[in-house]
Order: sequence, then structure tokens, then C-alpha cells
Amino acid sequence: MLAAIPVAVDKGQGRLKEAVDEALTDFVQNYQDTFYLLGSAVGPHPFPEMVKFFQSVVSEESKRQILDKEGRLPDAILACVGGGSNAIGAFAHYIEEASVRLIGVEPKEAATLTEGVPGTIHGFKCLVLLDEQGNPQPTYSIAAGLDYPGVGPEHSYLQASGRAEYVTVTRQEALDAFLTLSKTEGITPALESAHAVAYTLKLAPKLSPDKIIIVNLSGRGDKDVAQVYDMLNG
Repeated sequence: MLAAIPVAVDKGQGRLKEAVDEALTDFVQNYQDTFYLLGSAVGPHPFPEMVKFFQSVVSEESKRQILDKEGRLPDAILACVGGGSNAIGAFAHYIEEASVRLIGVEPKEAATLTEGVPGTIHGFKCLVLLDEQGNPQPTYSIAAGLDYPGVGPEHSYLQASGRAEYVTVTRQEALDAFLTLSKTEGITPALESAHAVAYTLKLAPKLSPDKIIIVNLSGRGDKDVAQVYDMLNG
């Protein structure tokens, strides 16, 4: 509608990793008249830092709003993690607040932060899922935005330093959370966000009622409804 030219990528798995491969290749070949833009906190410097800066409006607003409403900071911030853009934005203004737990939730099928090793992908060093030959490992997630064998470099640092916690949920747990939030709140989360909701449903019962949890919903599930229907009825 706005005159962009979408280009489909069918190399390899034809997923997020391959799309970034192709975008970077095109950028290198056409750098004189091309800007490289991406929606995740990955890639060579300064792109992860730029993405964090723009996405940090999420935590800036949530921090202001929770202080206005509750008069104190939350006990935990939860967000799904693939490349890590929504999570680093949700965490940004709380990183220096030691009392706030930062919890990133990955799909079990692409658990980079919980199972990856230090490596290099797409021009930056981070935790990476590698195969026996040292190449990026094929991944699969029902949420396309979480289907990436690497992760933003700052998430790798937060994991290594212990400042943030990273956990996994299964495909079925994410689907159940998708349905639960849709039915109880009338909010249909993106399948990506449903991973964060899934872990929240496991964490909340373990906490006292006075605890405050903020869950970042990184997208709407309108795009996923047909996919979820097929998976539940296939």
C-alpha cells in the first residue's frame, strides 16, 4: 500500500535467520543508496543499541504508569525473547533497579539464552545455538518472531552477569496461554507474547498476592488466529 517491495526468502528454512542473511547481503551490495533497518536487537553495532533506544519507550512508559498507579516499582518484568527487541525495550528503564526481576521467556524449541554457547552470527557476538559443525542450528517455533538461533548481545550480557533470568515454555503452554488471555481478558496476544503470558501463569501462583508483575505484550494475535485454529484442529 505504501509502495514497499516485499521480497520472499526461501533459502534454508526460509525463516527469520535467512531473512536477516538476505537483508544484510543486499545492504552490503547496495550500501551507497540503501539504509538497513531491522525490528530486532540483533546485527552489528550500532543496530542493537539503536533498537534498544527506540524500544525503551515501552519501559519508560510502564515505569511512569506503575509509579503513578501503585506508588512503587513492579517486582518483575516479563517479556518473550527471540532476537530480543521487545524484551530489551521492556527491561531498559529497570536494568538499574536491582529490586526488579527481569525475566525473558524463550520457546523451548529455540532456547538460545538457556542452551546457547558464545559465538558470532550476523556480525555480532552473542549466545548462539550451534550444530556439531559449529554452524547456526536450525530452529523452529510456532511464533515466527522467536525463531532465531542467536539473540541480542545485551541479553547475552544480562544472562552472563545474572542481572536477568531466562526461562523456556513449551509450544503447548504458549497455545494454552494464547487461549487463556483471549478468553479471560478479551485480549488476543501474538503467539510471541503468549510465551511470556505462559510463564506468568506459572510464576504468579508462587508469589504472594501483593506482588506486582508487568507482562509486555509485544503484539496482537490477529495475525495468528488462523494458525492457532489449524494447530488446535489439525
